[in-house]
Amino acid sequence: MRRCGLLTRKVYESLDKVAPRCGCALSTMPPCDFKPDPYTGISFEDAVKVRKENLSPALFTYYKKPVMIHQGHMQWLYDTDGKRYLDLFGGIVTVSVGHCHPKVNAAAEKQMKKLWHTTNIYMHPTIHEYGKKLAEKMPGNLKVIYFTNSGSEANDLALLMARMHTGVFEAVSLRNAYHGASPYLMGLTALNTWRFNCPTGFGIHQSMNPDPFRGPWGGKHCRDSPSQTIRDCDCAEGECKAGDMYVDQLEDVLRFSMPKGKIGAFFAESIQGVGGTVQFPKNFLKPAFEKVRAMGGVCISDEVQTGFGRTGTHYWGFEGHDVIPDIVVMAKGIGNGYPMAAVITTPEIAAGMGKALHFNTFGGNPVASAVGSAVLDVIDEENIQQSAHVVGTYFIEELAKLRDQFEIVGDVRGKGLMIGIEMVNDKASRDPLSADKIANIWEDMKDDGVLMGKGGLYGNVFRVKPPMCVTKEDVDFTISVFRDALQKNSNK
Repeated sequence: MRRCGLLTRKVYESLDKVAPRCGCALSTMPPCDFKPDPYTGISFEDAVKVRKENLSPALFTYYKKPVMIHQGHMQWLYDTDGKRYLDLFGGIVTVSVGHCHPKVNAAAEKQMKKLWHTTNIYMHPTIHEYGKKLAEKMPGNLKVIYFTNSGSEANDLALLMARMHTGVFEAVSLRNAYHGASPYLMGLTALNTWRFNCPTGFGIHQSMNPDPFRGPWGGKHCRDSPSQTIRDCDCAEGECKAGDMYVDQLEDVLRFSMPKGKIGAFFAESIQGVGGTVQFPKNFLKPAFEKVRAMGGVCISDEVQTGFGRTGTHYWGFEGHDVIPDIVVMAKGIGNGYPMAAVITTPEIAAGMGKALHFNTFGGNPVASAVGSAVLDVIDEENIQQSAHVVGTYFIEELAKLRDQFEIVGDVRGKGLMIGIEMVNDKASRDPLSADKIANIWEDMKDDGVLMGKGGLYGNVFRVKPPMCVTKEDVDFTISVFRDALQKNSNK
């Protein structure tokens, strides 16, 4: 067993032996035999100056004292001083199988020595080999792939594709959703922190977000998660009335805001990412798709964060909702950090894109295709999806114990290694925990070697979406560090 996270089936089957469910936690960082290279680059002080004077002023930096990352290995990151951190954010849910995974690295290096780039107007082997392999991972009639460079670019294309196919301009997304920040997509993204005061989003409308924790309806039987909300509910076991309420809200938008009897597209994440790992009621998405399709609309699943086995029980997040979309958008984990993305749809919808020329200079280039193909191989060979299920379930259950112990931990939710921890002033009000207290907890965890993300409209949700090679030993260490930070910053 490699201590740094390369999992095999044999290792996966022994995970319970590595960290039994005894409620204990590690007080020291799990060992790793990897040694980072000595750092010899720009100084921290000079980097701060360049960032201030030469980089985008909109580029924000995590932490009061920022971390300057020098090297990565599997679930670990190393700063320029050689300090090691457990990366629980994966470059914003992007590093899927591990930083600098040796098989992915080898595939990129091998291809770069042959051919970095050529236009896809010429044929080259890797895009065809990879395209076939990726298409085989898709259910139903999702067979046609458009390769792009980012999730925003892919969502942009998916919206255009839906409008071309249906001939209807109007589209619907959900409040609290994030689908990108380009001018075209800013209307789909319904988080005010990501929207500029300029004309955008023509023809796009939002429906109420089906949030069982913070929305008007929701209870203890709503989510497909090892952890349910703390809210009381009169639903029977296995029943959720909240989903029907949120579907009614969508139907109301369709009735009043669409051209009569028509809709172009409906966008939904399987689990909202930037919005704070919000999970919908189990019975929301399927009837929502049915209502959209009854009006001739196209259903689009944004799998940018939930794809490639991250939710554990399924390869794609939408499969957990018992639906097959008309268009699927994927990015981030598709390339384990390499900038690449894709839109996959049916032959019928793809035919609508033949009305004009469509081309992407870098999408599906030789190196991207080699990297993407290697990522698919690693997910299968190392049982990454199954590990995400086992380790993620254990992680959520251990975090739920901290929720029960600390008043400021309001909600723990998620599936597999797509996890959110919503912080509150108190459980009764569910008021968001103040920004300074969030920052203090976050900073203390960083100082003790654990890096988490943040999200949600109020910035009060810790986002836990690590490289999927993390182990139960890593989870126990995280729980210990998180508990210490909560004790330092909580009165209860």
